[in-house]
Amino acid sequence: MNGLIQDGFGLLVLGMGFVFLFLVLLIYATGFMSTLLTKYFPEVAPVVKTSVAPAATKIASQVQDEHLKAVITAAIHQHRNNKR
Repeated sequence: MNGLIQDGFGLLVLGMGFVFLFLVLLIYATGFMSTLLTKYFPEVAPVVKTSVAPAATKIASQVQDEHLKAVITAAIHQHRNNKR
C-alpha cells in the first residue's frame, strides 16, 4: 500500500512539473512573439486633423443650433395646436 501512495505522489509531482514547465515556456513564447510583433509591425499613430478655420465652424454650428431651435419650437407649437 505504501508503494502505491508513493507512486501516486511521484506521478502527481511529474504531472504538475510538466504543466508548470509548459506554462513557463508559454509565458516566454508569448513575450517573444509580442516583442517580434511590436518590432516588425509597430502601431500606427492616429492622425490628428487640425481645422484651418475654427471660427467658420463655430459660426456654422451656431447657425445649425438656431435652425434646430426653430424646428423644435415649430414642432411644439404645431403639437399644442393639434391638441385643441
